[in-house]
Amino acid sequence: MNIIIVGCGKIGSTLVEELSGENHDISIIDEKADIVQKLANRYDVLGVIGNGASYNILVEAGIEDADIVIAVTNSDELNLLCCLIAKKAGNCETVARVRNPVYYQEINFIKEEMGISMVLNPELGAASEIARLLRFPSAVEVNAFSKGQVEMLKYRIPVGSKLNGMNLIDVSDQLNCEVLICAVERKKELIIPSGIFELKEKDLISFVARPNHAMDFFRKIGEKGNQVHDTIIVGGSKIAFYLSELLVSSGINVKLIDIDYDTCENLSTTLPRVVVIHGNGMDHDLLLEEGIQECDAFISLTNHDEENIFLSLYVQSQSDAKLVTKVQKLNYSAMIERLELGSMIYPEYLTAQYLVQYVRAKQNSIGSNIENLYKLVDGRAEALEFHIQKGSPVIGKPICELPIISNLLICSIYRNGKATIPKGQDELKEDDLVVVVTTKKGLHDVKDILKKG
Repeated sequence: MNIIIVGCGKIGSTLVEELSGENHDISIIDEKADIVQKLANRYDVLGVIGNGASYNILVEAGIEDADIVIAVTNSDELNLLCCLIAKKAGNCETVARVRNPVYYQEINFIKEEMGISMVLNPELGAASEIARLLRFPSAVEVNAFSKGQVEMLKYRIPVGSKLNGMNLIDVSDQLNCEVLICAVERKKELIIPSGIFELKEKDLISFVARPNHAMDFFRKIGEKGNQVHDTIIVGGSKIAFYLSELLVSSGINVKLIDIDYDTCENLSTTLPRVVVIHGNGMDHDLLLEEGIQECDAFISLTNHDEENIFLSLYVQSQSDAKLVTKVQKLNYSAMIERLELGSMIYPEYLTAQYLVQYVRAKQNSIGSNIENLYKLVDGRAEALEFHIQKGSPVIGKPICELPIISNLLICSIYRNGKATIPKGQDELKEDDLVVVVTTKKGLHDVKDILKKG
């Protein structure tokens, strides 16, 4: 596909990195010459220096042949104008990043009147991700497939867990749970396990289940109740605003702490059901006074990674609360992982992943049948959801008889509104949505899961 990316900040750069290895023709536009040159050289893409809302600049980037224009600059207005001009100048899909809550309340009007295909809000996306995590406090990460009917959850096996020493076959038999463990991270090793694989404490497992079955699994392995009632948020950012709205609408009590008085005044007006506290979130006396030792979840959303990490470390020493820590710098991930600070949220990376999914979905009309894709374990594995199309070579044979490539596991089948964990005798059918996990990169069609020849 011919793709133009306007804006080479964190999201744009991550997007170039993700898409450059997938045989797309990519052009990038930014006013900062050094960034354009660096990305163009590293990823072999066409770099254009200039304003992405300029017709001439878009022409230079190849707007007449573009399939998708993605505008992810730091300015909502520039992104919207860029998409409007791109739509007039070329016959292409347009995607805009829009962060301002004022615009987002009018997003349906903006999309319809301006003809924008998709509008992305990184803060709202991050807030939705955190809200999903709070449904499963024991999980480190939660990703949705099959229209929300299937979820992939990541969970670290604690010391003393009944899962320690248990084979995967025993997990479903002894616990009577319909879950499938599809990936295991043990120290630095990534394993796509077989049925005889033995779990150990401190393993980081990824498993697939329907939401109610995931709750049942956590209950049966002795994890505390999966209900969050009281949450404390530090940092009055846009993410905090969207998250507070989502949580209070679900019946969760929220306290929000921010050091800026004007921010607190604004939030107390726009979020009447939230207890807004003016104070320094780094003040441990204030945190204790506001009840961090009794809260069910603590979420650090300041604009400084270091503050968020220190806050989570402190609360970890004082409470058993579910921790969620916002981090902007991806290069911190390896260091943070050793601290085991619960769930980490990377808003820009999340947005880039949504955009990659969108691009792959648009590829369906030209050969690909991937509906969803998530990177696992720092990109060393992928979870993909395929739409089985008529005539596919995977149709009509029991799964156990398919010549499936190594290091790949079929995790779930969604058919006629119902998701199931497949057995060896199950067959794939036309229109199924099928989730697979694999360490094999570059799969674009479900037939790629089969051995060649």
